[in-house]
Amino acid sequence: MKPEELIKVLYEMFPDARCELDFTDDFSLLCAILLSAQTTDKQVNKITPILFQRFSTPKLMMKASLNELEDIIRPLGLAKNKSKYLSNLATSIELEFDGKVPNDVKILETLPGVGHKTACVFMAEYYNEPHIAVDTHVQRVSNRLGLVDSDNVLKTEKELERIFKKEDYIKAHLGLLFLGRYLCKSKNPGCDKCGLKDFCKFGKNYEKNS
Repeated sequence: MKPEELIKVLYEMFPDARCELDFTDDFSLLCAILLSAQTTDKQVNKITPILFQRFSTPKLMMKASLNELEDIIRPLGLAKNKSKYLSNLATSIELEFDGKVPNDVKILETLPGVGHKTACVFMAEYYNEPHIAVDTHVQRVSNRLGLVDSDNVLKTEKELERIFKKEDYIKAHLGLLFLGRYLCKSKNPGCDKCGLKDFCKFGKNYEKNS
């Protein structure tokens, strides 16, 4: 199957594939992505209106106490770590970048709590800059589909960038993400409902052994 055909099938299955985090500006998006680690976007969206109503700018969040931040984000889990990341992130943006979120992946990666995947998701969503961000979902389905053969997310990213056209990077990322998030789950994958089952090596083996 050609890469463009793969994307077509993915969007036939998930026509509304998009970033599901709610945000109003670059700062709220970056914070939301950071908070989404090991939880769902739906849960993050319940918390961020409260968080940004009180601390809508890096300057305001920098001045918040860790206890204030932790109380708000506690339902997301890892509240102690995430509250420190938010505080340090806001402080860095305010003091080192004059309160403006950097718009460069390499610079973003220097910020507290911002890894490569977070930086790529941010740049793709806010600036429409072509990136294929690889999280656990994208990593899993890329291997299952036979697109890659690697457990290293950076190697997977490079291989997916080689396979897909640059103008399709964002669509490929979101399509693969939705496939992994909503259908091709780690346990009990919905192979019988997948439009890629005839193409997928994992799906063929899974059905044989079911």
